[in-house]
Amino acid sequence: QVQLVESGGGLVQPGGSLRLSCAASGIRFSIYDMSWYRQAPGNQRELVASFTRGGLSNYADSVKGRFTISRDNAKNTVYLQMNSLKPEDTAVYYCNAKFMGSVYWGQGTQVTVSS
Repeated sequence: QVQLVESGGGLVQPGGSLRLSCAASGIRFSIYDMSWYRQAPGNQRELVASFTRGGLSNYADSVKGRFTISRDNAKNTVYLQMNSLKPEDTAVYYCNAKFMGSVYWGQGTQVTVSS
C-alpha cells in the first residue's frame, strides 16, 4: 500500500518560514520524481517545485529564491523549505510521486500565511 504523508503545515505570519515534509512508504522512493503542488480555494492545482530522481530541481517562478525542495532517499522523505512566505502562498500543499505511469498523491497539508 502506497502512502505519502505530509506534515509541517500551519499558520505563519507574512515573512515567516515553514518546512514541509512528505514521508513515503510502499514505493521504491529513490526511482520516483518527487514534487510539491499547491491548490488555493477557487484555483487549479499548480506545481510548486520538483526534484527528479536524477537530482534536478525545478521551481515555479512565483517561489524561486524563496522555496527550496530537497529529498533524503535514506529516509524516503521529500522536504519543502519555505521562506519569506506571502499571503498568496496560502494553499493546501500536496506531495506527488511519479515514475513512468505510476502517480501518487498525499492527502495535503494546509499552509496559511496571515497576520
